[in-house]
Amino acid sequence: MNMTQHSQSDVAGILFVCMGNICRSPLAEGIFQHKLSQHGLQDKYMVESAGTGNWHVGDLADSRMRATALRHGIALKSRARQVNKKDFKRFDMLLAMDRNNYLHLLGMVKKESDSERVHMMRVFDPDVQQELDVPDPYFGGNRGFEDVYQMLDRSCENLLNILES
Repeated sequence: MNMTQHSQSDVAGILFVCMGNICRSPLAEGIFQHKLSQHGLQDKYMVESAGTGNWHVGDLADSRMRATALRHGIALKSRARQVNKKDFKRFDMLLAMDRNNYLHLLGMVKKESDSERVHMMRVFDPDVQQELDVPDPYFGGNRGFEDVYQMLDRSCENLLNILES
């Protein structure tokens, strides 16, 4: 994976994107940051999350997602924000949680080279079959939050392995 590092000096920027930035993307951000600190790589990457919508701007992650993350030793502290055009300059990778988020990001692209930085998150999931969407657990039960955690944990682990290989 070629990261051109548009963000800051030799720091690679990764932005995780979902719809409201209160479930999937803040969890991916938290998991990836946790993995970076476990490997002493936190200074090598700038990691954030954002949503395609603005409904939850300023809010913490959904309480059920925060509880799921805490069960795995991860505290989600980021506040929701909406993705914007400046993010294409700040981040080397924009990782969409589902097809709608992916298409939204591609719709924001002004230069063809920017579209090369937009990816579906689950392309990094070694256990993925065909469905690349990370399902939104917001309207489901607690099991959905744990399922999303497992998907994102695998995806973040593999993403980090690829970036560091």
